[in-house]
Amino acid sequence: MPFELESPAGLWLLTLLAPLILLYVLKVRRQRVVVASTWLWAAAARDLLAKTPFRKLIASVPLLLQLLALVLLALAASRPALRGAAMPGDRVALVIDTSASMNALAPDGTPRIVEAREAAAQVLRTLSPGAEAMIVDAGREARIASPLDRDTRRLTAALDAVQAGEVEGNLGAAVAVATDRLRRLPGDNRIVVITDEALAQPNALASVTLPTRVIKVGAALENAAVTRVDVRSGVDPATNRQQVQAFAVIGNYGATKRELYVTLSQKNVSEPLAARKLELGPGEHSPVVLTFEPAPGDVGTGLVVQLSPTDAMPTDDFAYARVPPGRAIPVVMAPADASPWVQRALLADPDVELLGTSLEGLSTADVPTDALVVVEGACPPAVPGGDLLVLNPPPGRCRTAVVGNELEALSVTSWKRSDARLRFLTLDGVELLSARHVETEGPADALIRTRQGVVAADISLPGRTGTLLAFDVGDSNWPLRASFVLFVRNLVELARVHRARGITGPARTGSPLRVLVPPGITDVTVETPNGESSHVAARDGLAIVPDVRRAGFYHLSWQGERPGSVLVPANLASEAESDTRPRPLPHARGSVEVTTADATSSLSSYGWLLALLALLLVAADVWWLTRRPRRCGPELMRSPRLPDRVRVGEGAR
Repeated sequence: MPFELESPAGLWLLTLLAPLILLYVLKVRRQRVVVASTWLWAAAARDLLAKTPFRKLIASVPLLLQLLALVLLALAASRPALRGAAMPGDRVALVIDTSASMNALAPDGTPRIVEAREAAAQVLRTLSPGAEAMIVDAGREARIASPLDRDTRRLTAALDAVQAGEVEGNLGAAVAVATDRLRRLPGDNRIVVITDEALAQPNALASVTLPTRVIKVGAALENAAVTRVDVRSGVDPATNRQQVQAFAVIGNYGATKRELYVTLSQKNVSEPLAARKLELGPGEHSPVVLTFEPAPGDVGTGLVVQLSPTDAMPTDDFAYARVPPGRAIPVVMAPADASPWVQRALLADPDVELLGTSLEGLSTADVPTDALVVVEGACPPAVPGGDLLVLNPPPGRCRTAVVGNELEALSVTSWKRSDARLRFLTLDGVELLSARHVETEGPADALIRTRQGVVAADISLPGRTGTLLAFDVGDSNWPLRASFVLFVRNLVELARVHRARGITGPARTGSPLRVLVPPGITDVTVETPNGESSHVAARDGLAIVPDVRRAGFYHLSWQGERPGSVLVPANLASEAESDTRPRPLPHARGSVEVTTADATSSLSSYGWLLALLALLLVAADVWWLTRRPRRCGPELMRSPRLPDRVRVGEGAR
């Protein structure tokens, strides 16, 4: 158990020993007086006759007490401690939980991730001589923050850079990475997991194969959260005007009843648009609907759902969304007189704004970025707008499919019922006079089949849904059936969904953002909620932001022939992370040891004990200087020695 000083600067108090000793060796300046005889003050007389201002250092009880007290005070100020037992093992993998719950604040304002880093630093200090350690960041994805290393300085620097993200963690994947790295190496290898046990996957340690030690940090805290948010555009039944409806689910994960206020406001605007008051008991959840009527320029702007008062985990007290567009959606036909049957089905929807342009002017026309584009007789390589429908293209490659030879007298035999474009409809009895055979990249891309082959396929590119019908719908009996109108309506509704989202999937922290941009854009500037800027590449009209660790608004902008920008919200929305209460971790019996951060402290400080001993020595010094001298009895008293000159006189007589 080696000795260690946590604050060596306290040893500067030892420099006071020199002036203390100096006080004891300096002569005292005495006042000159006339006396009858100096034999009682012989020692004082010798001091006066000496040439030097110093005198011989004489050991005394007060000097020893004061020296010892000063030494103990210096040691107490340097915080002496005894190091605990060393961490066994030749190699140790430190797996640190960096999920959103690690941002929860203790009553003193300390985040759990700070406690985790302190516990990890204590483990590094207790490594056996020559042992190696690695650090694994257990966020949404496992990340090796530091490979195996013996240099504690590099390991400590990597540890200081570990931060908790606002993501749903995956501790099991991080433990698997650590296990995979260590089990291939010989020797005694171990894993140390530092977590608050508020895990999205409680069975993360169920299949550990190496000796594992779990260090628990944090305690149960009162927390309420917005666990779900969804914003839609509707119509107010009373005023018949457009209305934005924000749906949120609020949960109380504390042990006491909470009184909460839920407010809906626009980004960078303090005045709320709507508010509600809730009272939630322990473990209760409640849905909330907040509505307002948007202004014409509000489409695409940010919305913030906020809980107040905030609590131990501020991250999930906020949820972010955008003002969605209304139901009206532009549809661009190229050429303008393309397929009257499709036009008639589109106009059956009163919220469709039908536009037209030529095939040549399609790339130069001012096509809205969120429009559904319908092209007949061609398959342009780069089409502006949103979703795409291609009708009766010529032979050749069309996006992800290849259009082949013409076939005649076809009957539909099957269709992909699970696809959103073909749901709730039947194609039984649909006959085609002619169609072209379509070769797809995979069988999953086939939408409509005949005995002779595929005649309709999915030609979607990342970020844009594309549909290919390799026949003229006028050369079939399909437009005479209700399924055709339903098919067109499905295409329009799917385009509405994509336009409302502006992305291809849910914007959750920890998952990449997939944002639609114009097809010709190759570089996109990204501004994160922290105000940091970066650049990502775009391809085929899709930009992917890979690192989304913070909840909030991500602002993407681009330049070029069609410059623009989009605001994309990202949310945590995780009940598992919002429930900050520790939960037991099932694991293999006998292979996992669970302790707390306090129990793993590698240093036991004894400064308080030394300070107490110094105080006792000071008290003993005061007692010694103020005590009464012991009186001698009459039988112990002796006559004083006569001066030498008297004895000489007596001898003369």
